[in-house]
Amino acid sequence: MIARFAGAALTLVAALAVPASAPAHATGVDPAVDQQIGEAYAATARYGYTPFAAVDGYRARVCLARAQGGMGFHYFNESRFGSLDPKRPAALLYEDAGQGERRLVGVEWVVPVKGKNMKRPRLFGQDFQGPMPGHYPGMPTHYDLHVWLYKDNPSGLFAPWNPRVTCPASAAPGMSNMKGMKDVKDMKGMGDMNGTAGMKGMAGH
Repeated sequence: MIARFAGAALTLVAALAVPASAPAHATGVDPAVDQQIGEAYAATARYGYTPFAAVDGYRARVCLARAQGGMGFHYFNESRFGSLDPKRPAALLYEDAGQGERRLVGVEWVVPVKGKNMKRPRLFGQDFQGPMPGHYPGMPTHYDLHVWLYKDNPSGLFAPWNPRVTCPASAAPGMSNMKGMKDVKDMKGMGDMNGTAGMKGMAGH
């Protein structure tokens, strides 16, 4: 009986975590791409409730923003690096929702670079951006692709930066905005870290 009620409660929480209405994220150009985007939305909507992200192996790392917009708080699952499965993104993107809460705004696929002749990855009919250095110690040089499934991006569904997303002036322990990324500021290829301006040697980021 207790297990049954617990299961029902978990189902209710998951339902409440899904946005009330899905954004208009269909491209209207390629039905196959629209189907993939729908699969990505269905597979990740549950992460609107951040504890589910932790259960599935996503870890909060860094909040990225610069003059042209933000990417928000990145939650990475390293076991999904290299995935080109629409249902298995390597990162979840969140924005500050106030009172210690975070709101899911997008998802991201990450493919580590393997050799100088590696072919640029593609997903949803889009070329990945990069290559670029990792965003935290131990993260490999990689290509990535952002999809703003849960927050409209005036710059485009697949644009890396969203002008409607910001990073707070101060972030939780282990997180940071571009103004104080102490744990990554000395990484090779990431020498220009003044404020939220661009980063030298980083295509896309």
